[in-house]
Amino acid sequence: MITAQAPGKLYIAGEYAVVESGLPAVIVALNQFVTCTVEESTDFGSIVSRQYTENSLHWRRMGDEMVFDNRDNPFHYILSAIKITEEYARSLNQQLSVYHLRIDSDLDSEDGKKYGLGSSAAVTVATVKALCGFYRLPVTQNQIFKLAAIAHFDVQGNGSLGDIAASVYGGWIAYHSFDRQWLAERRHVLPLPELIDLEWPDLQIEQLVAPADLKLVIGWTGSPASTSKLVDKVSMVKVRDQTEYQTFVSESRNCIQRMVEGFREQNLLKIQNEVRYNRQLLHQLSDFSGVQIETPVLTKMCEVAEKFGGAAKTSGAGGGDCGIVLIDRRTDLANMLAQWKVNHIEQLSLTVHVIKEGITQLS
Repeated sequence: MITAQAPGKLYIAGEYAVVESGLPAVIVALNQFVTCTVEESTDFGSIVSRQYTENSLHWRRMGDEMVFDNRDNPFHYILSAIKITEEYARSLNQQLSVYHLRIDSDLDSEDGKKYGLGSSAAVTVATVKALCGFYRLPVTQNQIFKLAAIAHFDVQGNGSLGDIAASVYGGWIAYHSFDRQWLAERRHVLPLPELIDLEWPDLQIEQLVAPADLKLVIGWTGSPASTSKLVDKVSMVKVRDQTEYQTFVSESRNCIQRMVEGFREQNLLKIQNEVRYNRQLLHQLSDFSGVQIETPVLTKMCEVAEKFGGAAKTSGAGGGDCGIVLIDRRTDLANMLAQWKVNHIEQLSLTVHVIKEGITQLS
C-alpha cells in the first residue's frame, strides 16, 4: 500500500496577473492535506472518497446542448491525474495494475465548509505522487510538478498552476507561470517523458524563507467562491480594457519583484508594503472588470487587521473564501481576532508546511 500527501495553499500576492506567462506570484503551502492511498487489487479497482461523495454540477447552454463544467468536480482531477501518470508509467515500460485508490481530504471542515485552500490542485498532486510510488517511478519534484500541471490543465484549461507548485514544493514560493499555449501545442507532438524533461518557457519556482518576525494569520469569511469562474470573468476584460489590464499586469510584476526582495532581505516591512500595494491593484482590477474580488466581509477583515499593524488582503480569486494578514509575530492578536469574530470572520489556525526536496521512489 502506498500513501502520499499534498498540502493546500493560499496566495499571498500576485493573483490574476500570474495567469499571464512569466508573471510572478507569492504562494504559501499550509498544513492541511489531501491524502491519496493506493492498494493493489486482484480483480476490480475503485476510487473512493469520503468528502467527494456528493458534488453539484454546473452547466450552460451551447445552442440546444447542455455543456457541463467539470472544473469544480474533484473526481475529474483525480481521473486526469491517473491518466497522465499511467501514460508516463507505460512510457517507462511499467505494466499497469488494478488498484483501489482512496482520497481523504482535510482541506474542508468536517461539516463541509469549503475554505478555498486549493483542493483540486492538492488532490491532483497527491494522486500523481501516490501512483508514482505505486508504479515505482523515480521522479523528482520537478517531474511531479509537470505531471500534475498537465493533468490539472487538461481539466481546468485556465489558471496559472501556481497552486500545483505550492502543493509540490511546499513552504513559501515565488512562482512565475509558464507558457500554457506552448504546453498545449507540445503536448500533442512530444512523448510525455521528453515533455516533462524539457525546460518549460517562463517557468520559475523559487523557495523563499520568511523573516523570523513574520506571522501569517488567515481569516475565512464563510462564503466559498469559484476560482475558475472568476478567472473566466476577468479574462474577458483583456480585450475590452487592454490598456488598463496591461497596466495592472505590469504593476503586479513590479510589486511581486519588490516583495520577493523583501523575503531575500528578511525585511517584514518591505513585504507588508507590497501586500498593501497588491491589494490596491486588485481594487483597480475589480473596478475596471466589474468583478467583485474583495467582498464587504473581506474588506472588514482587512480594515480590522490594518488597525493592529497587519498588512491584509484577499487571497486567491477573492469573491469570498479567505483573506491573509502578514503581521509582526510579537503583536497581541486577541483584540483583532475578537473583532473578527464579531464580524463573522473565522481564524483558520494553520501553519506553513515545508517539504524537503528529494526523489520519490517508494517500494
